[in-house]
Amino acid sequence: MATLLYIKSSIFGDNGNSSKLANNFIEQWQVKHPEGEVVVRDLIAEELPHMDGTVVTALRGDVAEHTDEHRAILILSDELVAELKAADEVVIGVPLYNFNIPSQMKSYFDLLARAGVTFSYTENGPVGLIGDKPVYLITTRGGLYRDSGNDFQIPFVKQFLSFIGLNSVEVIYAEGLAMGDFAEKALVAANQQISAIH
Repeated sequence: MATLLYIKSSIFGDNGNSSKLANNFIEQWQVKHPEGEVVVRDLIAEELPHMDGTVVTALRGDVAEHTDEHRAILILSDELVAELKAADEVVIGVPLYNFNIPSQMKSYFDLLARAGVTFSYTENGPVGLIGDKPVYLITTRGGLYRDSGNDFQIPFVKQFLSFIGLNSVEVIYAEGLAMGDFAEKALVAANQQISAIH
């Protein structure tokens, strides 16, 4: 049975443009995989701890010295890693807030970045340990940033995913969503790209 992992990060929930496009993606995926399972990881509804000393100690410190709080963070991280490894495909809603990803998504990445678990350092540089699989990034932006030199979002996300072993990444852009008539055309084009994938 095929499994699709949906990483949701819009602060507007299902009303956010990234969520609407992702839901369209999921609907079309389900037509293609009627017996498939969709696993939703809502980074807004299910608050993750932001990186601090406690998180670092939980992920990198001596397990023998862990407190209950450290153990809870490590269990959560293990769950996130297992969820990602188990998925056959991944779709990630990536809205642009103040030139970058939502802070909640950064926390998610921080909990995934674990030496010896999701990546390892070798003589030839870091090697990702998450098996490669199709990943679809749905990014929504109020302005136009793609290929402008001011896109600090998608290059970062792609670099992080590659670092843990996910290199088969396709980006679906919906830009200019705060630019009047441009918005409707951008959403139509994004939905057309989603349809072409399936």
